[in-house]
Amino acid sequence: MRRQSVETLIAGLDAMHPERPFRVMNVCGGHERSITQAGLRSLLDKHIELIPGPGCPVCICPEEDIAQAIHLALNEQVILLSFGDMLRVPVFSHTEGPRSLLAARSQGADVRPVASPLDAVAIARANVTQQVVFFAAGFETTMAPVAAMVAEGVPDNLTVLLSGRLTWPAVAMLLSNDEQAFDALIAPGHVATIMGSDEWAFVAEQHGLPTAIAGFHGESVLAALQCLLQQRSDNRAQLVNCYPEVVKPQGNTQAQQLLREVMVVSAANWRGIGVVEDSGFTLRPEFATVNARVRFSELTDQSSFTPLAPPAGARCADVVLGRLYPDQCPLFGNECTPRHPIGPCMVSDEGACRIWMSSGMRSVDESKPTPEGV
Repeated sequence: MRRQSVETLIAGLDAMHPERPFRVMNVCGGHERSITQAGLRSLLDKHIELIPGPGCPVCICPEEDIAQAIHLALNEQVILLSFGDMLRVPVFSHTEGPRSLLAARSQGADVRPVASPLDAVAIARANVTQQVVFFAAGFETTMAPVAAMVAEGVPDNLTVLLSGRLTWPAVAMLLSNDEQAFDALIAPGHVATIMGSDEWAFVAEQHGLPTAIAGFHGESVLAALQCLLQQRSDNRAQLVNCYPEVVKPQGNTQAQQLLREVMVVSAANWRGIGVVEDSGFTLRPEFATVNARVRFSELTDQSSFTPLAPPAGARCADVVLGRLYPDQCPLFGNECTPRHPIGPCMVSDEGACRIWMSSGMRSVDESKPTPEGV
């Protein structure tokens, strides 16, 4: 696909004036960050809506997995490692005690942020007399390097508490429940880099919705929008790759092979969403020695965690599912802020609420309808 300048792309968008609302879901938190920080919504026709979707791995990590990590950190004398965003994500249950990994650390737990699986291996090798647990939550782009780490072999004192998810099943679930949830899709470029652009063809082929793969620079996002609008104008639906310099139809086959060798896919719980079929990564039985849920067998007993309903007014699940914009949650910017997050969407750099607050965006244009159209 030929690269165009930002000026050319914006001019092309200006020439397109949809006569009715055109709701485009951008799945990835990285896309939402690019869109919001660049102020792209302010450049678009009032009928074009850009709806944040369920592409924040921290936001959808189930509370029971975080509770397991907190339990290990407090009760098993382990070094608990996690990607930085996860440390501040709150959980709500009837169980007394710290509500986040950061709170557990304040009570004496050895909780440390890491940036990659290589960091986890290095910490385990530097602390051979201690058990080290790597709480690995994320989508395909995170799971691929975790799979590579496990396949290469890890120190005997390192185990993995896995909370991995595939992205496309959540979008498929949204469309199976309501084919009118959105009118077009910007699919995540980083996931497609691993899994291939062809994985997203079902949106166009099965649901008749224009679909584009986009990268994270302004030109790629704008090119995807222009492509989607053109499809709408032509009354057609197909998958177009607007990130061809990185994304290939079949993706990274070596990374996919590692995922298949190390992990299996099964039904999995998504925070605020529920169980999504064929959406969760778990370690294969042959890697049981690396599985924290096997080494610390009490984690298999889920009865100790009883989730509470979200705090009154919290609409995290609706924001994740694209049913509400962040500012339409009554807690946004009031009780819930980046300094004092009520829900996960205000914690992660990929959470829509955090992105909007950090970018100074407090409300969407009131002339545009809500994602629900109400």
